[in-house]
Amino acid sequence: MNDVDPVALVVFLFFFLLVTVMGFLASRWRKVGDLDNLDEWGLGGRSFGTFVAWFLIGGDIYTAYTFIAVPATLYAGSVTGFFAVPYTIILYPIIFIFLPRLWSVSHRRSYVTPADFVQGRFDSKTLALAIAFTGILATLPYIALQLVGIQAVLDVMGLGGGDDAGWFRKDLPLFVAFALLAAYTYSSGLRAPALIAFVKDTLIYIVIIVAVVYLPTQLGGWGGIFESAEKAFSSFNSDNADAIASGEATGKGLIPGMGVSQWAYASLSLGSALALFMYPHSVTAVLSTKNRNIIRRNAALLPAYSFLLGLLALLGIAAIAAGIQVKNPQLAIPQLFEQEFSPWFAGVAFAAIAIGAFVPAAIMSIAAANLWTRNIYKAYINRDATPSQEAKQSKLASLLVKFGALIFVLTLPKDFAINLQLLGGIWILQTLPAIVVGLYTRWLHRYALLAGWAVGMLWGTVAAYNKPVVGDPGSHFGGSVGPLEVFGIQISENLIYFGITALVLNLVVAVLGTFVCRALGIGAGTDETRPRDYLADAGDPQVANELDPIRTPKTT
Repeated sequence: MNDVDPVALVVFLFFFLLVTVMGFLASRWRKVGDLDNLDEWGLGGRSFGTFVAWFLIGGDIYTAYTFIAVPATLYAGSVTGFFAVPYTIILYPIIFIFLPRLWSVSHRRSYVTPADFVQGRFDSKTLALAIAFTGILATLPYIALQLVGIQAVLDVMGLGGGDDAGWFRKDLPLFVAFALLAAYTYSSGLRAPALIAFVKDTLIYIVIIVAVVYLPTQLGGWGGIFESAEKAFSSFNSDNADAIASGEATGKGLIPGMGVSQWAYASLSLGSALALFMYPHSVTAVLSTKNRNIIRRNAALLPAYSFLLGLLALLGIAAIAAGIQVKNPQLAIPQLFEQEFSPWFAGVAFAAIAIGAFVPAAIMSIAAANLWTRNIYKAYINRDATPSQEAKQSKLASLLVKFGALIFVLTLPKDFAINLQLLGGIWILQTLPAIVVGLYTRWLHRYALLAGWAVGMLWGTVAAYNKPVVGDPGSHFGGSVGPLEVFGIQISENLIYFGITALVLNLVVAVLGTFVCRALGIGAGTDETRPRDYLADAGDPQVANELDPIRTPKTT
């Protein structure tokens, strides 16, 4: 364990306490109505403009995972760590095309969650339950990743106890994070992370810009940094040539290998882009805006974060050049900041990472809680729940979701935190047919969608479970890519992201199942939405005041 630097600690605590106070004061910020209803507590009153939404959505996407796991992957010698850069570039056209339609129909029909939309569109509580369950399940490892990020920072600062400490001292940062998240999320709802996001993003921009300008002056320029990294990777590959050849170890390098590795890189980027805005917290941030054009403006402005992300990824290479030696790659960047920065600026950097965990974790817990309330509690337990009861349920559920994330952290290996999030990506991708396809057509049958979801979830989970950690054949969840294989039959040796394969199986089953359901004359239910709902803006007349008939789809 490192010694505690008092200057870094004071600076860190200043910003940490600042955002905690802001989290509690946020309950009075931009307050229009009573926080005892989901629109106010869970969606910020659906009132955020372009400026607030840019920080909120950016805070949603760029998390502690960004600061810790992406450069850590590069530090460990895997160039696939750069996959986060192209996937965010692919992401913004997806936001521009799909999400304004989801915003419009949700605004017109008062939907709070994506599962609300699925139930209204396909008239299926069971399918909506599957979407809600998947959203909650996929969100847990994402929140856990944020808590792991906080723990990494505190360990480097000397507050986490290190690997040799007892379980209580070692995990104390996670419990502290849980308590603070629980307190101000319960009190202020979505307004808390929206307000804190201003501080978080400002600190992140300052830290990264200073890092990419200052560190090369200390490490021989970027040319020297890349040269040092290449030598380190070449030395590792030379010393472990036999193990690499036998598959017991993987090679390291700055350029992905042809064929097998590039397929993994490309499919992981595409799958992650398709998955990100299926996550409940991403939808929650979008639905909190006051009109659909704000979403499009943000899709045009958010690429500024992708530029920042590319610079951040390079810090993993800088850590190698700086001679950082850590067993856990997730500690590499905090250790780099402590070694190369003055204590006061290291404190700023540590605060940026920790706050970068708090903002998305709060949004995620709120989004998962809303799913519980609207699509499980109200749908199955208390159908006559009042707005106040709904808000109370969401507040309590947000506590339980964070507790579930703690269980993820305490029971699964922390060395593979990035794989926790990638596993969540596999799961959440299976909601894409119902949500995205459903925004344009009801052709897919509700029961076929449910069957496709089940096949995709099962196959993706089993594939990820059967992936061992390199060097440990008996382990599980060692990654999210593998040879293209379906039900034990290997189709190609190219490495493919499991989420993409599971999604393809999902869609195939949904299409074939639709033909079967139509042939058997099984009812498709009633669509409560109307075509005009998908293009509506905030100033348009409410559907409740319109009397044109709802179209019922044919069942054969």
